[in-house]
Amino acid sequence: MNPASPLAFAHGPAWANRIALAPLTNLQSNPDGTLSDDEYNWLVRRSDGGFGMVMTCAAWVNEQGHTFDGQLGAAGEQHLAGLTRLASGLRKAGAVSSLQLQHGGRRGDGQFDSTRVAPWADPSKNCVALTTGEVEAVVEDFANAALLAAEAGFDGAEIHGAHGYLLCQFLDARSNNRGDKYGGSPNNRFRIIHEIVDAVRRATGPDFQLGLRLSPERYGIPLADARELVRQVLDAGRLDYLDLSMWDAFKTPYDTDFANQKLLDLFVDLPRNNTRLGVAGKILTAAGARECLEAGADFVMIGTGGILHHDFAARVVADPAFASVSHPVSADHMRAESVGPAFLDYLSTNWDDFVRA
Repeated sequence: MNPASPLAFAHGPAWANRIALAPLTNLQSNPDGTLSDDEYNWLVRRSDGGFGMVMTCAAWVNEQGHTFDGQLGAAGEQHLAGLTRLASGLRKAGAVSSLQLQHGGRRGDGQFDSTRVAPWADPSKNCVALTTGEVEAVVEDFANAALLAAEAGFDGAEIHGAHGYLLCQFLDARSNNRGDKYGGSPNNRFRIIHEIVDAVRRATGPDFQLGLRLSPERYGIPLADARELVRQVLDAGRLDYLDLSMWDAFKTPYDTDFANQKLLDLFVDLPRNNTRLGVAGKILTAAGARECLEAGADFVMIGTGGILHHDFAARVVADPAFASVSHPVSADHMRAESVGPAFLDYLSTNWDDFVRA
């Protein structure tokens, strides 16, 4: 399948191609979660670079959900002006836009609320278990953040259920032994995902494009559970797309019971009910994008390649042999790609393969 092919959805606008910018932590927002010029320029440059869809970094839906310095917020009117500016800029530059919605849970930094919350208590992290009513309030916080995204003019939003943050914590079979409707059995652990999807759909209009990001393994999620949850959300037909964050889109599973298969193959065979399926992880070439699409994915999410090349998508569309520049690269290369000072520092100090010393 050609990465340059347009992709239509049940709700919202079609993407001009099947290459989307992954949600990338960049630490460039203001301390209160409002949009900065650096974050605006970073994202709009990617829209100008030909991505069919551009997604923001994870944006916190309430103050307990705040997870790291420089994180974008989507928790109230204080964030609306900046989000409106960003949505407008992305649209003018040519991309469909999505605001990723997130709650850090036990990984929260306590910056705005010193009490971390999670499905279970963990005194070592100053973390208390959410009550049933508080879980239900979190569901509404996601719906309210999605409504804010719609008011700001975003084409849609993605629910962040991956990478060990709050929603992913509910999926953890090792630790989520809650005695209420949100813990214990797989269906109880899945419940918050389904409720948030339903709540966002109720809160937003018929043209709002809704996605969900899941981690198909690790974080205490048995691979069989992940496959069943994916089956359920695809079967329900309420999502426009499901984004599987694999870290490596070409890998085999950690679970040795599935060692002779590729991880992606365990999901592309499931009936999709008009929901598009995407994959992320180490897709750095046009050939890699085609390989994922030919394996059965509907689109690819680009992280590292999108940092290194603001126009990664345009290059893939124009050149079937395109491959991302080898990295690490120079700081000057990053600056030329609209990576601001805070993002550059994050890449330099937290990763060993992005920026040359």
